[in-house]
Amino acid sequence: MKVIFLLKKSIPFLFAVLFFSCASKKDLVYYQNIDGMASGEKSNSYEIKIQPDDLLMIIVSAEDPETAIPFNLSSISVASTNTLNAMRGQEVMQSYLVDKGGYIDFPVLGKLKLGGLTRSEVLLLFQDKISKYIKNPIVNLRIMNFKVSVQGEVMVPGTYNVASERITLIEALTLAKDLTIYGKRDNILIIREVDGVKSYNRVDITKADFINSPFYYLAQNDVVYVEPNKVRINGAAVGANTGVIISISSLLITLITLIITTTK
Repeated sequence: MKVIFLLKKSIPFLFAVLFFSCASKKDLVYYQNIDGMASGEKSNSYEIKIQPDDLLMIIVSAEDPETAIPFNLSSISVASTNTLNAMRGQEVMQSYLVDKGGYIDFPVLGKLKLGGLTRSEVLLLFQDKISKYIKNPIVNLRIMNFKVSVQGEVMVPGTYNVASERITLIEALTLAKDLTIYGKRDNILIIREVDGVKSYNRVDITKADFINSPFYYLAQNDVVYVEPNKVRINGAAVGANTGVIISISSLLITLITLIITTTK
């Protein structure tokens, strides 16, 4: 009877040892070698490039406001949820959708290819062309649909809109409430599309030098995927086969009980 009791007590422990292991510090801690990096280094620079399907708001202003009017699309009136404004609606500036070829159709200037240009290059292009018509133009540009998606072993996976047009990988993971304890921190996948070509890139955030990676700053429409570690994968396998494991365990206990009983 003592043998059977010990067997029953040890089976759960044996299965736990078989399928799970304790996570070590090197698997969980971020920026592990940051003390070995020189402080005061200039941060990695990154500037977004305009891509097809970007929704742009472009506003031109000048010292004489009347001269800038032809370069701005008329605002449109939409229904307002505010009862005080329900009668007059809400004024919204129209925006420009970059087509699959990277072009927009801009007032006065006509078709302009913006796809593949950085934000700074686009502003210089507009200022150069508009300066032929008005003096000292000021051009404001904003991507209205800048977003990134975070999937996998994070607390709150989803697609997140970015207002600043500049977001780091760490900030995106923070929006998703950080990785779960089951997420692989040394092999985070970033899927990026540039000029219609997708690239697949791996980042190790346990090493501080990823700050200098070209993927420290995310681009619009980037997808961040956090893979599950072995503990999660093995745990899923155990969960899917719990019934089988219990049946086998019961059979083994029954067989051992019969053997012990018959040998007495």
